[in-house]
Amino acid sequence: MTASEGTVIEIIEFTDPVCTWCWGSEPVLRKLETRFGEQVKISFVMAGLVKDITSFYDSHNDIGGDPTRSNANIARHWLEASKRHGMPVKSEGFALFSHEHPSSYPQNIAYKAAQLQDQTIADRFLRRIREASAAEAKLTSTTEVLIELASEAGLDIARFLEDFSSGAALSAFEQDLATAARYRAQGFPTFLVRYGKKETLLRGYQRYEDFKAVIAYLANGTILEHPIPASEESIMAFIQKYESVAPVEIKMTFDLTDIKLKSVLDSLLARQMITRREAGNGYFVSPGTSSLICDSATGRCTGQSS
Repeated sequence: MTASEGTVIEIIEFTDPVCTWCWGSEPVLRKLETRFGEQVKISFVMAGLVKDITSFYDSHNDIGGDPTRSNANIARHWLEASKRHGMPVKSEGFALFSHEHPSSYPQNIAYKAAQLQDQTIADRFLRRIREASAAEAKLTSTTEVLIELASEAGLDIARFLEDFSSGAALSAFEQDLATAARYRAQGFPTFLVRYGKKETLLRGYQRYEDFKAVIAYLANGTILEHPIPASEESIMAFIQKYESVAPVEIKMTFDLTDIKLKSVLDSLLARQMITRREAGNGYFVSPGTSSLICDSATGRCTGQSS
């Protein structure tokens, strides 16, 4: 978790794959990546939200103890949070915990197994776990579902299972838990923002403007935001880069009104440049059947002959 002093802002999220406000932070992180580019490095420390739901208790949301009752209350809490952060949530069929699968630790360990293999794919895998847990109501605590998601993300499944079951990923997860304890990151998300030897902690969900202000303070104006024009080409490049995108992520990154967002997405859908996938109380868009290739750096799109 180091970078060359004075060159890059590090944003380290202490997280859990099934934390709803970590899910809600995805649009903010994607906006940071898009507007600050290589000046910002985002990484994740697995902090293990629920070791065992039967001995866990969140008094504010009445979550913990009996898995069935907890699932109902988690689903209700996630739907309420979704109204605020805008990311899709599916409550129908939601059964994240059971007596057989009472922990979110398997998802944390799975990410560490992926990370041992390839960092870029691991981050893609983490996003899929978040999507599957929050927006698809999949049982991501089970190894069977984690294998499916690992395959979708492009991991070597044989190596993934070896690292996941051999103790290698568990050891890496325990190191993350120690790091979280050292920073007293007990609520998630918690963000460690670092520039050279200077660092500060932001606890809980943060707005983009909060991060921007902290970056300006730590870097003393040497790291600057580069807004991207809200053109169809730039938006299409954004969708191609991330492959699965919730509308709020586009809206936030490009500072769009609801009317403008709908207009752009309707136009791209009409030309089959994107596809729409329903998910709970929302949906995702992905690159469609068009052969148009968009460059996120220049915001230019070029067609390819069949």
